Amino acid sequence: MPRYKLTLEYDGGPFVGWQRQENGPSVQEAMENAVAALTGEAALVYGAGRTDAGVHALAMTAHVDIEKDYGANVICNAVNQHLRPAPIAVLRAEEVSDDFHARFSCIRRAYEYRIVNRRAPLTLERGRAWRVTARLDAEAMHGAAQALVGRHDFSTFRSAQCQSKSPVKTLDEISVSRAGEEIVLRVAARSFLHHQVRSITGSLVEVGRGKWRPRDLETALSAKSREACGPVAPPDGLYFLRADYENN
Repeated sequence: MPRYKLTLEYDGGPFVGWQRQENGPSVQEAMENAVAALTGEAALVYGAGRTDAGVHALAMTAHVDIEKDYGANVICNAVNQHLRPAPIAVLRAEEVSDDFHARFSCIRRAYEYRIVNRRAPLTLERGRAWRVTARLDAEAMHGAAQALVGRHDFSTFRSAQCQSKSPVKTLDEISVSRAGEEIVLRVAARSFLHHQVRSITGSLVEVGRGKWRPRDLETALSAKSREACGPVAPPDGLYFLRADYENN
């Protein structure tokens, strides 16, 4: 039975998240329905991450097992046909070995968060970035963020609904940069807690506004308490950037 590795792009706005749920349409459900329409099989589609409602993906990795050997090009093109009009696209498909797993073989995941720093309302970027009207100091945000790199107890930046067994995670890297009106936060780690990136982003914006000093972020981290977290950033600006594997 061939296993196909898929690279997906999607707009998370219409979805309750990646994972199939009873309370609304999900990316996983749309993918599984498209595969079923092509193959007649009730195949499961596994993703590298479980993005939340409203969160987007530039290159989400997924995999699916299909009984018939259609070939990667047919899978890519035909699944895209059956996905319409859902805002999901299969960018690439390739046949992989049976020991590849989109989630469990992943050694690192990367996200980015996009902020548009201006007073004017968003038009083209509505639903795809967070508009912050107060002038932000991106350099101060970047400097403060470096305190989060490494292995820490991230309880402060963890949602109350988080199902992870431990709040301890290792953040490999984090950066904040500005290009004109746009500020981009990029972060990478093997795994993340529920709402961790959005919680960190919201707290860093407090630093950028000047409401927090850089050392206040360290204090919040050390508190290991959700009450010490700043406002949680909305899902609009968050993107699953990529999944890394041993052989890519």
